[in-house]
Parts: sequence; structure tokens; C-alpha cells
Amino acid sequence: MAETHFEGFGGVRLSADEWGTRHSPTVLFLPDIGQVRGIWHDAAAALAGAGRHVIAVDLRGSGASEEPGDRRYDADAFIGDLYAVLGQLSSRPVVVGAGRSARLAAIALGEAGPDLASGLVLVERYGAYSSSVPDDAPASGALDERTRQALERITTPILQVSANDSEARFDRFASARTDIEAEAMLAPSHPDHEEHFHAMLVEFLERRVPRTADEYVTGVDPRTLRDALGTFATGVTIVTATAPDGSHVGLTANSFTSVSLDPPLLLVCPARNAGSMAALEQAEHFAVNVLHIGQQSVSNLFAMKGEDRFAETEFELWDRGVPILDNALANFECRKYAEYDGGDHVILVGEVERVRYAPQRDPLLYFRGKYRRLHFG
Repeated sequence: MAETHFEGFGGVRLSADEWGTRHSPTVLFLPDIGQVRGIWHDAAAALAGAGRHVIAVDLRGSGASEEPGDRRYDADAFIGDLYAVLGQLSSRPVVVGAGRSARLAAIALGEAGPDLASGLVLVERYGAYSSSVPDDAPASGALDERTRQALERITTPILQVSANDSEARFDRFASARTDIEAEAMLAPSHPDHEEHFHAMLVEFLERRVPRTADEYVTGVDPRTLRDALGTFATGVTIVTATAPDGSHVGLTANSFTSVSLDPPLLLVCPARNAGSMAALEQAEHFAVNVLHIGQQSVSNLFAMKGEDRFAETEFELWDRGVPILDNALANFECRKYAEYDGGDHVILVGEVERVRYAPQRDPLLYFRGKYRRLHFG
């Protein structure tokens, strides 16, 4: 075990203990408000022994972590600390929280949009309370509705655990997610209490968030290959052209990259069976329109079949008569330079003739089958 530190919301210094090696899958432990990270010592050591990288952090104003200068202990301050810690990790952890920290973690993960964690464990009560609770710290009941709404949006595996032999198993959130797993621990007075909890965590992690990476070899389910390719984050583009009959065509594509600056070349790989592909193959010019974070609906529109895409989209025509989408992050008008066979896709290379871009905007991203956006630390 080693001590480490994180910079929390507003620059608060948060202290933590760390077990295991950083290349292993990470588990982040959060004590309840009024507790210190030491409550997780045995559980963290057990998970590290099972091949996990484990971090247990003291909340602001507790244990060895700093008291905030502005004396903020409201829910959003704690959530801001969690966002800050997650932003400083090199991988998406499984978050294990006790009491109010469990609720705050659920709110953080549900309200953030993209998945910031690979799993969530909600523990109703765990360990002793060794520090006072700030007067303005959120009460559990005050967080319940916000927690329930957040749980509806979380897509990662969730385990809820009652820390005693009662029926307090976060049942108030059952309507939010029917796939939340529920387990009851042995009573704290039981001699196997700790071991039972450790075994429960290890079993859930190995089954739902395994340490071993998925592999693809020829002949295996192609979904595995697609998922692996999806780990490369990309932007999202709309490829547009004008057909010989004067109609405008367009399709969504994320397989786009620059090729050369001299001459200025780029390539995009539209699907061979796309409805717009015939017109693209005949066109001498085409455009690649890079989308920003406010254009997810445009991406969805151009990905659908049988839609009059341009009736609902603002665009203009440049010198080559190719539709250029208004308000995009960037537009590249190109002359077709080359075309190659790319299996079930076509490799279309264009020589860039005109460019427009908006540096004040941020890109719409696509990662692991979902739209994403940049997070700034």
C-alpha cells in the first residue's frame, strides 16, 4: 500500500491509499460522509490480492484530506471531487461507495452523460463513523430522487449491497433499473462478515467487469472485432455530394482521416451498401463536414434511410456545387483523387480544394458505439 493524492473540486487536496499495480483494472472506494478511508482497508487489500488496482480516498474535510477553504460540503462539491478524481485516473474504474457517497457516485455517473466508470457498487452502510458530519452535508433522503433519476441513465453494471441483515437494500431505487443486482451481507457481528463482503465484490467484478481482455481471432464472432475497433475514438462526419441528376446526397461516416499535406489529401470510407454510395462514386467532387457537439441530431438524420436529409438541414453550395453543411466544426470541399476497394466499404480519397472551420467549437466524438464529448481537466 502507498499513499497518493488527488486534486479535488476547487483545488482541495484529497488523500488516498493505493494498492496493486496501475495497469490492472481499477476499483475506487469512497467512504460515507463522516467516515475515513481506513474502513475499506481490508476490502481493498483483498481486491488487490485478486488482481485489481485499488484506490481508497478520504472525502474533503475527512481523514487526511484538506478542508475546503470555502467550507463547501454540499452535494455538488462532493460530486465535483469525484469528477476530478475520475479525470486523473488512466482508466474507468468500478466505483464502490458507502451510504451518501454511494448516492453521490450514482448521481455523478448518471448526470455526466458518457460513462465515467465501468461499474458501480452501492453499499447501504459499511464500517464505523469516526468524524463529525458537516452541518451542510447532504442528507441521504435529500439525495434519493436525484439518485433514482441518475440510475435510470447509467448503463454500466450495478450491484447494491445491504451491509446488515435488514431489508435496507436501496429498494427505493428498484423502479429505476430492473437489472440492478441486489445482495445482502452477513450481519456485522457475524465472524465471516468481512470475508463475505470481499467474496461478494470479487464475484461481481470477475463476472461483470472481468480483468481479462476480450480477444478476436479469425472465425470468432465479428462483434468482438467491431467492439475492439470501437475503442479508437473518432470524430463524426457527414459526407455530401451532388448526384448527376442534381439531387443532393449525404451519409454519416466516422472512418475519416488526413492523408497528406502536400498534396492536401484526406480519405473517408463510406459503406459500400449505403444508399448514397452510387452517387458518390459518380461524383467528381464531394465534401466532408465535421460535426460539433451540438450536431448529434444531424448525425442521426444522415445515418437513417429513407429520410429527406436536406429538407431539415441548412446548407450552402460552394464553387463545385457540393452541399456544405452550415455551422459545422469544419468543412472540406474535395476533388476525387482516388478510389479503392475496401471490402464492405469504399476508400474514397479526396484532394482538398477549400476549407472552413470554427476553432471555438468542440467536436462530436464517437467511442465504443456511443456519442461522447470532450472533458477538460
